[in-house]
Amino acid sequence: MKPKIKQVKFEKSAFKPEDLPVPKLPEVAFLGRSNVGKSSLINAFLGQKRLAKVSSTPGFTKAINFYRVDHRFWVVDLPGFGFAKVPPKMRAQWKKLIETYLSSPRLTKLLVLIFDIRREPDELDFMLIDYVKSLGRNFIVVLNKIDRAKKTDLPKLKRRYLEKLSLEESQVFLCSCKTREGLEPIKQKIWESLAE
Repeated sequence: MKPKIKQVKFEKSAFKPEDLPVPKLPEVAFLGRSNVGKSSLINAFLGQKRLAKVSSTPGFTKAINFYRVDHRFWVVDLPGFGFAKVPPKMRAQWKKLIETYLSSPRLTKLLVLIFDIRREPDELDFMLIDYVKSLGRNFIVVLNKIDRAKKTDLPKLKRRYLEKLSLEESQVFLCSCKTREGLEPIKQKIWESLAE
């Protein structure tokens, strides 16, 4: 099942936990470190070009943005995290905002966690995966930017994430938002999750 998206409308930005909208529809949330291509993946899934703001400045998304899709579900764009140049106070605010969203009783059907396949997973990545697992949330891992790595290196780079983050093969997807390679299986997974 892959329904055609007819209308996407910006619903709300939440800058503080108390700004989070009351859950009304199923949600698919996108989360990743700054500069991993999160906005590009959201736009590719929704078939939009500039709905989620794509910026060359890491840490651009400062709020949780909610988009209503055909009055059927919300796409949730969570702030990028882990960027060193963001002031500590702002990092702490984002952390609280993200954790409040993830731990609250919302109608979250799927968390899409995005990583740059070229990066070595670090302590922050381990903590994120452990936290999401502890919440019992349904999630997948998207290893983006495969166009920037050698094709022959992709199996090794994927295995690194599988082993270091203790992931199942079925949870990990490789893609390039730039070339659109690997996007279809991700879209299919999202639609399947919404149908469950």
